[in-house]
Parts: sequence; structure tokens; C-alpha cells
Amino acid sequence: MIEIVNLIQNPSHPRLYKILNRGLALDSELLSKVANVIEQVRLNGDQALCDFTQSFDGIATTPANLRVEPDLIKTLASQVSSQLIGFIQRAIENVKLFHKHQIEKSWQFTDEDGVTLGQRLAPLDSVGLYVPGGKAAYPTTLIMNAVPAITAGVKRIVVVTPPTTFMSSPVIAATLNELNLTEVYSVGGSQAIAALAFGTDILPKVDKIVGPGNIYVTAAKKLLYGTVDIDSIAGPSEIVVLSNPETPARFVAADLLSQAEHDPDSSAILITTNAAYAREVQLELQTRLLALPRREIAERSITNYGAIFVVGSIEQACHLVNRIAPEHVEVMINDEEKVAESITHAGAIFLGSYSCEAVGDYIAGPNHVLPTGGTARFFSPLGVYDFLKRTNIIKYNKTKLEKSIAAIVGLAESEGLTGHARAALVRFEMEQDQSRATRPLAIVPGMKLPFMDE
Repeated sequence: MIEIVNLIQNPSHPRLYKILNRGLALDSELLSKVANVIEQVRLNGDQALCDFTQSFDGIATTPANLRVEPDLIKTLASQVSSQLIGFIQRAIENVKLFHKHQIEKSWQFTDEDGVTLGQRLAPLDSVGLYVPGGKAAYPTTLIMNAVPAITAGVKRIVVVTPPTTFMSSPVIAATLNELNLTEVYSVGGSQAIAALAFGTDILPKVDKIVGPGNIYVTAAKKLLYGTVDIDSIAGPSEIVVLSNPETPARFVAADLLSQAEHDPDSSAILITTNAAYAREVQLELQTRLLALPRREIAERSITNYGAIFVVGSIEQACHLVNRIAPEHVEVMINDEEKVAESITHAGAIFLGSYSCEAVGDYIAGPNHVLPTGGTARFFSPLGVYDFLKRTNIIKYNKTKLEKSIAAIVGLAESEGLTGHARAALVRFEMEQDQSRATRPLAIVPGMKLPFMDE
């Protein structure tokens, strides 16, 4: 049963401490195993991918079979009902509609001295999308990762997924078909992440890797960050519901279970100012848990990291939400928009009793790839901006450099970088004066440098 904790009486309750310190466990033994896989792929390329596919997935394959033929994707996609195809198309359109508002443009300005400064934006050349396989298929996760990359204008989008994915879940093939993604490889796990990072003969490397995976995939992304860019180190899902008796308890209980069923380490929390309502939700949740197909997972989740926190005021509730900085926050309380203004740390905020978190997962349009584990304090949802790189543009002229040279020389000398100073000064020296480069730094005759003694 989910625990009710009265934070009015005990603000430092151990349950709160456990939740606040919840994190993704990547122990040294796990990292060592994954590092070995990465090194084998780096050294042996496609053959290592085949060997690990045999070892981990029990499937024999050859380098020639790693890439999935486009015809197979279309054949498998044809097995999906037209109704489900329609739902996929609707989700794609809504996600596109939202993300087109994130498109940024290059910019520049010219100051009074004719100096041009600016920033050029360009899409990444290539991106790898990891699509989890195994017991479940997640077509919407593929949509959420692919659409912002497509919207940003990424030229090459590569998809990797475990070898059993297509045969067990043709909905993934259908989603790939609707997104017009054709460079797909049948390889999963940490070996797929290594292949994307280093490249092999069959699978050329990419510039960035996005998409969720199991703990081995997550560890590989952590170890390879820097060799390649990644989206984030994602942890288990989490939800915080801020609610009071004006919202039916069944709404809250159902929403808590919608996240608890993800993973035993997921976190589902209610924050309320009403103790009687807390007990009502507790009972409703326990009743609904009995009928949940993924009951065992959800029960472990609410036992491990679930809670109903009773606080003294809405202000305290918002403060607690910001301390937790969760992936999802539902505000189902009077004047929800005003209350939500006080919530500054959350991956996504759902306002009102009919904005259940499931609408964000599937159909609303905003990205459901969100910061977890308290990282909403400094990370943002996945978006178009994650698939763009920025290049600064600087165009000085002689007049502006002359006005700035005193500061350049002074700052360079303060850092002990005389070569930097001379690179600016040389532009005002006579061409015949070749000896200056070996002499102690001195200012150009007639040029006043305010940091030097008269």
C-alpha cells in the first residue's frame, strides 16, 4: 500500500529523503562490462555486432543481414490495422505542429563601428535513434525522437533496434514507414550504441544518439558521451500529482498507476493539503491496483518510491514539487494556471483534471522525452534545438580592432598569453619591422594603453 506521510508533522521524513535521493544506479561492475562491449565493437566492428547479437539475443546473423531492407519494413507495416495507422499519423502530425514552433534562425547584427557579430544555426549531419525492443513496443517514443530531428533538418537519421523488434512488433515498422525512415539496423543493446559512436563497415557513425534503452544502453551512452553527443542519461519515469478534493480520487489514483506500471523504480507521488482526501486516494489506488495487468511492477514501484505527502499549504506543495523536480507534474486544483506559475522545476506540467499525463505520452504534441531523476532543475525536454549546432560569427574591421587593442593586450598579458597580444598588435606594425616578434611586448607608437604606466 502506498504510504501517507504527514510532512506538516515531520518535514524531514525518511520517505521524502529516499525519493529526493533516488537516482540511476550505474555501478562499476556494470560499467566495466559495457566498456568491454564498446571496446570489442571499436576493434572488431560488424563481426563484434554479430557475436554480441548471438550472445545476448540468441540470434545468428551476418554483417550483410544487419541492415533491414526497406521492403521488409513495408511488408511488416502492412500487417498493422488501418485504424492504428491513422492513430500513428495523427500523433505524428500533432508532434510536428508543436515542434515547428521551436525552429530557430541564424541571426546577426552590425554595431556602430561596422563590426558584424552573429550566430549561424545548422542541423546536425547525422543522428542515431535507439528504439527499445523486447517485451513491449514504443512507437510514440520513435515519433518523439524522430520528429524534432526531421524538423531541424538532420540529413541522415539512423535507427537501431534489437533484432526481435520487427517480428514481434510490426507497429514499429509501420511508424518507420510513416516517418519515411529507411536506414534501419537490426542490432540493439550497448553494442548498437558503440556502433553508432564509432561506426563500422556496415553502419557509418553518427554525431548524436538519442532514445531510451535498458540500463546497458544507458551505461553505453554515458561512457561514450564526448565521442558522440547524447540526449541525456534517462532514469525511471516519475509523476507528481498536486490535487485536492475538487478532483475525483479515481482520477488521481489512475494517473499515479499510469506511471507506476512503467518500472519498479518509477516514482508516483500525490501532494495534497487534505488528510482525508489522502486516505481516499490511497484506498482508490489500492482497489485499482488489483485490476492492473502490470500489477506486480506497479506495486513494487509505489512500495519503493511512491508516497502521498500531506502538506500545510499550496505554497508548500509547490515548494515540494520544485525540490523533487519531477519528469511529470499534474496540477489538478482550483486556479491551476496560477498555481503552476510557482512550479519552476518540472519536465512537463499538465493543467486541469482532463490533462492526464497519458495525453502527453501519446497525442498532445509536446515531446514526452523529459528530464528525470531531479534533472528538471537544469535539463529541458527533447526538442528541435537538440538537433541544431551553433557557430559564432565575428567580423571585425581595422577601426574596431584599434579601439579594442588595449583591452585585448591587457587581458592577454594578465593570462600570460603574450602570443595572443602580439596577434592583435602585429596588425598595426610596419611590415619592415620583423624584429618585434622576438622583443619584449611593447605598444604601437602613439597608441595609448590605459593599463600601462605613463
